[in-house]
Amino acid sequence: MANETNQRPGRTGKKIRRVRIGFNVLAQIVLVLFLAAMVNSIAFKHYARWDFSRDQKYALSDKTKRFLDTLKGKMRITVFFPPGTPISTDVQNLLTEYQYAGKGKVDIEHIDPERNLSRAKELFDKYKVVTDEPLLIVDYEGRNKTVKASEMADIDQSGMALGESPRVAAFKGEQAITSAMIDLVEGKKKTLGYVLGHKEPPLAEGSAISVLKTFIENENIQFKELNLLDLDAILEDVKTVMIIGPQYDFSDREMKVLRNFWDKQGRILLLLDPAAKTPKLDAFVNELGVKVNDDRLMVYLRTGIQELALTRDVQARFLGDSPITKRLADVRALFLGGTSSLTLEPDRVRAANTRLEPLIQAEKGYFAETYYNTDNQAKLQADAKRDNNTPVTIGAAIEKGGSADERVQVNSSRLVVVSNATFVQDNAITQDQQGLDFVSGSVNWLLSREQLIGIAPKVSKPLTFSLDQDALARLRWIILIFMPLIPAVIGTVVWWQRRV
Repeated sequence: MANETNQRPGRTGKKIRRVRIGFNVLAQIVLVLFLAAMVNSIAFKHYARWDFSRDQKYALSDKTKRFLDTLKGKMRITVFFPPGTPISTDVQNLLTEYQYAGKGKVDIEHIDPERNLSRAKELFDKYKVVTDEPLLIVDYEGRNKTVKASEMADIDQSGMALGESPRVAAFKGEQAITSAMIDLVEGKKKTLGYVLGHKEPPLAEGSAISVLKTFIENENIQFKELNLLDLDAILEDVKTVMIIGPQYDFSDREMKVLRNFWDKQGRILLLLDPAAKTPKLDAFVNELGVKVNDDRLMVYLRTGIQELALTRDVQARFLGDSPITKRLADVRALFLGGTSSLTLEPDRVRAANTRLEPLIQAEKGYFAETYYNTDNQAKLQADAKRDNNTPVTIGAAIEKGGSADERVQVNSSRLVVVSNATFVQDNAITQDQQGLDFVSGSVNWLLSREQLIGIAPKVSKPLTFSLDQDALARLRWIILIFMPLIPAVIGTVVWWQRRV
């Protein structure tokens, strides 16, 4: 009896310990599940994406990301792409990046118009779509815009006669989609006056600045050609004018119109060709504190052990102190052709509430030569040794009446001047897009659209390969000899091992 009494407390203690262990295990399981759910929830809402591909095909540009950050409402994109569309996968991957960058502000709906006929017809009737071409519709606060597949890619159909499928030569989906979004958010297009009459590059198709024109128009900006001789004043809807490489000087009448425009808080982008003689334009810029010098930037490059070559193509870098070039800080760009130096004199215009800011400086080693037509190499080399450590400015911003604090928006007159006009031409921009980003930033700063200043989408161009005769010979050996030789060697090794 006593033994039974002694055993009962022991058994009870064991049961209690088992219950405690069971509760501990259960609590641990619940805790682990809770932590796993929390980690999964946080990871679902806060994650990062990286694009390690060589051409960064789907990586959104800095400008698009900045624009998406400014959205206040929902942007809805409806995609009507049949499965056989050549760019269907490209568009789907790109829109995924828009969704991620939009942080919940971009909704995507994919509709196959061949399978989901009722839904496609409903939306076609709603948005008044009358084309059979694959497209997407961007809708923002009741306004909508259509982007066709032909606007998002250059399709090469040259092989269709031989039975080949159409090939995507260049994908430019981001340019088209972001342009449509900007149009919807801003509504009415901004007007940019383009001054003609002094042998500036025309705006017609096929001109030397066709890439620049298309790019600027994609930012919800429309060009309006201006001939200042025919005007008493620049039109009210034109807040910014662009002057690119005039070959002849402005008349007194034109300068009066330009000065009146500046005095009424006008905005001007001025790209000068130093080879052209424009003393009245230069005098106008000089009145604002920037002197356009009669010289040419040069540099001696070593091409051999004892050989030096003199070049006038300027390698320059953008300074990051201005809103225009903040996102281009220390980026290098090539300015082809002749470039003159600019001298900034801020003390001379400070009393007039005018601020000057350098934007572009030539790399070390460049010197400003006033006797640029001389063939005297000894003099040029002596000038290079004397001046090659002096920073040389070739681009500057001028603002009259503005605020030093970027957060304070005050009506002001603004001007951007660069002493080179060839860096915006098609042959330069397609090789080196930094110049295009600079002009885009300048135009947006002049239009008071600082939120759109950023690195723009890449200019699309086909990917090509060039092989010389030696490379073709090596490729022939690889295809005809080495590629068949590898499986033959492997087969021989396997046969020998089995034989042994």
